[in-house]
Amino acid sequence: MRSDAISVEDYLASLSDERRQAMSTVRQTIEDHLPTGLEETMAWGMIAYVVPLTTFADTYNGEPLLHTALASQKNHMSLYLNCIYGDERIREHFEADYRATGKRYDVGKSCVRFRRLEDLPLDVVGRAIASASVEELIAQHEAAMAGRKSPRRKRVP
Repeated sequence: MRSDAISVEDYLASLSDERRQAMSTVRQTIEDHLPTGLEETMAWGMIAYVVPLTTFADTYNGEPLLHTALASQKNHMSLYLNCIYGDERIREHFEADYRATGKRYDVGKSCVRFRRLEDLPLDVVGRAIASASVEELIAQHEAAMAGRKSPRRKRVP
């Protein structure tokens, strides 16, 4: 469910009271653990925490590098933890910590889905968010892109 909201405040205001409360609490957890150098914005129809293009502009799609995002979907809420998926060790540690809480581990390729705030272990989420600095995220991106031609760049003969 993509939102057309221009600001985070508008996005949150468009949600039901229950969703707004849950999203606001997760947002506060994100902000409490967010590494220095990231900025909050609306991107891709969700609340996003990105590396500003003024810090790192050489992304594969010309968009800011995504660290974390939060979205309200039709049947659940999603927390996108791009910050951990570029490092298998960190992702495995996150999964082990999450599963140790006994809460349902409902994940997609790059997101954690939850229906209620109580379903999400905020301490585990906070540690995961704090685990990848801007510099580490950029290094992960550069390593993933090494040797690949960006679709936005023209090839020079």
